[in-house]
Amino acid sequence: MKVAIIGAAGMVGRKLTQRLVSEGIVRGKPLSALLLADVVAADIPEGFAGETTIQTGDISARSEIDRLVAARPGVIFHLAAIVSGEAEQDFDKGYRINMDGMRHLLEAIRAAQAADGYTPRLVFTSSIAVFGAPFPETIPEEYFHTPLTSYGTQKEISELLLADYSRKGFVDGIGIRLPTICVRPGTPNKAASGFFSNIIREPLVGKEAILPVSDTVRHWHASPRSAVGFLIHAANIDTALVGPRRNLTMPGVSATVAEQIEALRAVAGEKAVSLIRREPDETIMRIVAGWATRFDASRAQALGFAADKSFEDIIRVHVEDELSGR
Repeated sequence: MKVAIIGAAGMVGRKLTQRLVSEGIVRGKPLSALLLADVVAADIPEGFAGETTIQTGDISARSEIDRLVAARPGVIFHLAAIVSGEAEQDFDKGYRINMDGMRHLLEAIRAAQAADGYTPRLVFTSSIAVFGAPFPETIPEEYFHTPLTSYGTQKEISELLLADYSRKGFVDGIGIRLPTICVRPGTPNKAASGFFSNIIREPLVGKEAILPVSDTVRHWHASPRSAVGFLIHAANIDTALVGPRRNLTMPGVSATVAEQIEALRAVAGEKAVSLIRREPDETIMRIVAGWATRFDASRAQALGFAADKSFEDIIRVHVEDELSGR
């Protein structure tokens, strides 16, 4: 089985690659080849005996997408996106990457199917940003989609395209609405949600972190380990069980910032918590105010998707996976 990952150089892409290589089986077949695509070169995975192809280029260029589809991967993971804060700041770039890139991919697959019957499994990472206020206390999957950011709008358009191309039989697609991934390793990025990770990651290694919102802000989270698990399960699931509603809200942990901080205190003590500095940011507060806070993910759970049990568990996953358990 040949697998392509678009966005392979990103954090989730790297962890997905490692997991695929470790497990060695995709959709019941041995993993024989990897095509790792991104705007910058992804790393060649260690310990993989199969063929690895590194493709660099902008997915908003149809020629780059045609090059990827020409390899005929049996499974395509589409992870690449301009994150929420950047999509809000750069309107044109957000639509070019997040929407046009998806349309190019679907059209390239449709053209390949017309040529030789090619119909891959396409796993698309969507977002809970497709939902917009006003919200009930718990948001059901059937709740109307009224995104309040450009990023959420771009993801919603892509969800509709994925469902329609799947309905027509051009692709076997499944979209997973990821919670905010926390704790993200590395350094802060331009995502408006980045502070959720920052206020945990930096204090765990003795660094100060900025908290730009109120302690009462509540959000929906999952660890990187859970996110990779969602992707693997989506690649393997029988989409006949999913039905025509091809986009699913993933399970997660609903926690306020205050609850995050208490979980940090339980894991790392008061010294870590003291490194959080409150510095309100009106732009971030305005964006976050339009996000959903708690979901009914029972449909995804019934289909076998599973997430972390608590925010303490999320922190401990980060300690185990990124800090050698210390």
